[in-house]
Amino acid sequence: MSADLSDILAAKRILVCVGPGGVGKTTTAAALSLEAARRGRKTLVLTIDPAKRLANSLGLDELGHDIQQVPAELINGEGELHAMMLDQKKAFDEIVSRYASDPEAVKRIMANPVYSQISGSLAGSLEYAAMAKVDELDRESDYDLIVVDTPPTAHALDFLDAPQKLTNAIDSPAIEWFRNMRQGGRGRGVIGRTGAYVLKRLSKFTGSKFLDDLSIFFTEFNDILGGFKQRAEETFDLLRQDKVGFVLVASPEAMAVRESLFFFQRLSKASMPFAGFVVNRVHANRPSALSTDQLAAAIKDLPKVAELEYQPTSVRIAAEDMLASHAELQILAEADEQQIKRLRDAAGADATVVRVPFFREDIHSIAGLGRLSEYLAPRR
Repeated sequence: MSADLSDILAAKRILVCVGPGGVGKTTTAAALSLEAARRGRKTLVLTIDPAKRLANSLGLDELGHDIQQVPAELINGEGELHAMMLDQKKAFDEIVSRYASDPEAVKRIMANPVYSQISGSLAGSLEYAAMAKVDELDRESDYDLIVVDTPPTAHALDFLDAPQKLTNAIDSPAIEWFRNMRQGGRGRGVIGRTGAYVLKRLSKFTGSKFLDDLSIFFTEFNDILGGFKQRAEETFDLLRQDKVGFVLVASPEAMAVRESLFFFQRLSKASMPFAGFVVNRVHANRPSALSTDQLAAAIKDLPKVAELEYQPTSVRIAAEDMLASHAELQILAEADEQQIKRLRDAAGADATVVRVPFFREDIHSIAGLGRLSEYLAPRR
């Protein structure tokens, strides 16, 4: 059993950090990337989080779809660190440009208002864009390591399911029916007359211009749908390869652990490579057998306390309050231990489970990422 991700950081080409929102996934991805760069690897961290905190932590003013290099003097190592924030619309535009039959088709699709909605807000489009970008970087870039911060989702499994759901939605029988009706399918018996009636009624609510845009979009998009499906399949195949590792990030809260266990089971069922769990914000388990009198005596003997000449009663009250606070923290620590045990029991004795303590301050700097990496992948 490994207690850290040092070996994983050296062996993998793609690390995918997954987990529910609010568990430190983005920060974990950044810290792993920084440590890999300090160990000599040319590394890229790809984030989907639009918050500026990652850019600030990496010493950059902002992050965008264009890859930026983190200043070498901040890395303090032999490798390189690059970063980008996925722009969902631009990523979709790149896929369309790759698979469209000609430049004019690209212009027509991108100018269509329906495309703007689908590429920017349709459920699953962000996850699809992220996975497609990973596949592109794996094929065309020379990075030693690509660390992916996956989109925050209501359920972590959405990251794997969404691309297939998106392509199914675009290629659904209902859309095929609509496309046929708008391309002359009217008047074909009862079904054709019923379809014409449905479209006529729809146009009263949406306007005929919208239906025309919808029809044109699905007709044009049908030419590149095969490319979209192919990319989804290729990316899914990529995620099964040994050069990939999934890092499941959680906190020791019951709901976050349950989410991670669901994802772990899905990875196992799909034969995808599990790298390990990272459990952030773990309360330290430090049982104490000190009595109130023993702690009061220790406090009283502190030089700074002795200088203030507190009354014994005041020192005793302080000792009681400290022990009460410590008891509350121990309850939290024991609860954390129970949740971490659930992860160990599910993954087996040989699984990597990294425990990261509860930091007093949020991480907003390279130095903070460095402190975090000491727990994720300490130097040996």
